[in-house]
Amino acid sequence: MPRDRRHAPIPYGHHWIGEEDIAAVAAALRADWITQGPTGERFEQAIAAATGARHAVAFSSGTAALHAACFAAGIGPGDEVVTTPLSFAASANCALYLGGRPVFADVSPDTGNLDPDLAAKAVTAHTKAILPVDYAGHPADLEAFRALARERGLCLIEDASHAIGAKLHGRPIGAIADLTTFSFHPVKTITTGEGGAVTTDDDALARSLRLFRSHGITKTPEDLTGDESERGPWYYEMQALGYNYRITDFQCALGLAQIGKLDRFLARRCDIVARYDEALGADPALRIPGRRPGVEPAWHLYPLRVRPERLRTGRRDVFERLRTRGLGVQVHYIPTPLQPYYRKHFGHAPGDFPNAEAYYAGEISIPLYPRMTDEDVADVIAIVREVIDEVRA
Repeated sequence: MPRDRRHAPIPYGHHWIGEEDIAAVAAALRADWITQGPTGERFEQAIAAATGARHAVAFSSGTAALHAACFAAGIGPGDEVVTTPLSFAASANCALYLGGRPVFADVSPDTGNLDPDLAAKAVTAHTKAILPVDYAGHPADLEAFRALARERGLCLIEDASHAIGAKLHGRPIGAIADLTTFSFHPVKTITTGEGGAVTTDDDALARSLRLFRSHGITKTPEDLTGDESERGPWYYEMQALGYNYRITDFQCALGLAQIGKLDRFLARRCDIVARYDEALGADPALRIPGRRPGVEPAWHLYPLRVRPERLRTGRRDVFERLRTRGLGVQVHYIPTPLQPYYRKHFGHAPGDFPNAEAYYAGEISIPLYPRMTDEDVADVIAIVREVIDEVRA
């Protein structure tokens, strides 16, 4: 029997802040720069090194990173961005922020990722970009999306908020798409508290990202356009309508300390996933996460799915029973097109995206984070088995 977890619940995700992280932040706070300083530059260099990209630009959040990526891609009024219905709302909202329109295509039933064939059918003369999401940390089919983007002259923006450290056929996520976005929210693999980043190999896109991050303002001499004789030491130019999406140096100090532990964090996540797969994979009432050949997922989430036809009850009852026993389970995600805003403004309705809706209908994210002990993992497995046995048909 599992331990009684009602007084010591296990959340679905959690950060891991060590004394070395706290010391790094304290050192940054004692330094001369609190924001826009050298620690931020070092963090960006570390992200670029970890992903194999030429450029990394850090932002105040993963949502800000998505907004900036769409700006750099040139998204504007009337432009369409093809994306997935099975993600957090920011993956689609980022097109709306710039006057564009998110166009949804359905997902593959095994991974929950945007289906390349269905995405291709959603492309129109107004499409400017494709924006797949690496759901749960499993990379999307980037080779197929890369080919589609080249064929149609589109920008490929990868939302890798779940997937830092993941690999596709040996290549790190971050240098495959034109623009790749990351999130450093506390439940992600590494954290800066709140924060994000965009990676790219394109110099012009990197310049656009940096411009957008800081009010559209530049002081870089080679980028200035005004009369050179009038440029005093104070001179700057606002060349675009940007935002204040800067991240602080002390957040970047935390990120630097965290990214040094990325491989260890990923290895622990993979170990927990292997134990879940072995313990739960043969149960006919459950579906464990799919995994494609050649993929090394980062496993931000463990999206376990219940099969209602094998149970006497539905997903909600299973979810509530797990919560009652002390598992802080969650559901990822309510399909974005079914949110009230998208129903009202775009006319979406249930049945529009059957694969995403079916995935959502059975999904329960069970606890997965590096600081889980072996005893925690054993408790999760025992509680899941116990609940499923109670409601098995």
